[in-house]
Amino acid sequence: MSAAAAAAAAERARPRQYPELPVWVVEDHQEVLPFIYRAIGSRHLPASNIRFVHFDSHPDLLIPVNMPADTVFDKETLFGELSIENWIMPAVYAGHFSHVLWLHPPWAQQIAEGRHHFLVGKDTSTTTIRVTSTDHYFLSDGLYVTGDQLENPKPLQLDVIMVKPYQLGDSQEEHSAKKPKLVAEGTGNAASAPEGPGEDAVAQGRDPGCREPFDPPSHEVREDQTTANSKEMLEILKSGPAFVLDIDLDFFSVKNPFKEMFTQEEYKILQELYQFKKPGTNLTEEDLVDCVDTRIHQLEDLEATFADLCDGDDEETVQKWASNPGMESLVPLVQSLKKRMEVPDYEMVHQAGLTCDYSELPHHISTEQEIEHLVQSMYRLLRSLPKPTLVTIARSSLDDYCPCEQVDAIQEKVLSALRSLYGTLDIHLTYSEDSSTP
Repeated sequence: MSAAAAAAAAERARPRQYPELPVWVVEDHQEVLPFIYRAIGSRHLPASNIRFVHFDSHPDLLIPVNMPADTVFDKETLFGELSIENWIMPAVYAGHFSHVLWLHPPWAQQIAEGRHHFLVGKDTSTTTIRVTSTDHYFLSDGLYVTGDQLENPKPLQLDVIMVKPYQLGDSQEEHSAKKPKLVAEGTGNAASAPEGPGEDAVAQGRDPGCREPFDPPSHEVREDQTTANSKEMLEILKSGPAFVLDIDLDFFSVKNPFKEMFTQEEYKILQELYQFKKPGTNLTEEDLVDCVDTRIHQLEDLEATFADLCDGDDEETVQKWASNPGMESLVPLVQSLKKRMEVPDYEMVHQAGLTCDYSELPHHISTEQEIEHLVQSMYRLLRSLPKPTLVTIARSSLDDYCPCEQVDAIQEKVLSALRSLYGTLDIHLTYSEDSSTP
């Protein structure tokens, strides 16, 4: 190859740069994936080895249970198969994301803290996407298989990092504020960083003249034990060519909509019916496979039960299913639902039950001050990191995960923080008929 050809090839391989940082704001979270794929197609993002920084009260790391793995190579079909809880892993299997950093608030603890290494691949027996992780999050959904059962496996590094409040030292300021400042766990370095954008802001492509909207406290925060810190995150992001910043607004305030959909007693019955019996420790691969098989059969039976009830919930049908071991409480559940509703939505009942496995969905409607503190936490952490290639934001309000009365205010606070960090933004409000920049 000639020097000119080599130079041309190198130029084609180099990622393109956006004039202004694009921010795509969607309603349902899986709707961000087409914009990430578009950036890959336009060579603003590389096709592989992307780092994905995910602020959310939910991991969104499940997998469409029955979707053939090869669907990931037909993007239009893929986009139609995805839901809010399962849109990230298909991009891992497709080879695009190699590292996922899930940053979550204290009330969301679905996956164990720390660093997880596992494989994501095609299950040779079912042709679906499965993982080798033994975390309860994946076991309870029946997604675990042994490594030798995977075809075309892709390694994933998952870092789970809690963003939690630090206790401040005793001071007059603290007593008057009444609320602790929230910062990312392990971000002591970020908290003590210079207050102005300074040279590092210029180096990262930010506008050094930008005003910072968040005034840091003057007193020192006391560090806690950490699972990961900003320095470790920086090393992860520096080791790859690009990263995507993804923010679900329910990170700042979140509801479990099913708690409002069902009575307390109905929800308790769902928890009993769908309960996942956690396996013990020091299990063999055979033990784990047996655990997953048992769980899959349990979920299949429950799905068949509520599908049958959709066709008719007469007493004979209910009694037939309630006679199965562990299903006795189906009778009072159906009776309660029929008292409150003319025609119970049993498909929705099943969907609610699927969230009642080993832990409840997070539910924490934040105060305005808590939201402010969490926005500041995100801001301080991002300030210590490089500039992302693009930003995706999900509102998650129409399905009631982010409280609809708070979502607009949260969105504006987040956009304000991003402007302070990165200067002028190219904002696309795709959820709105009027997509003009605010």
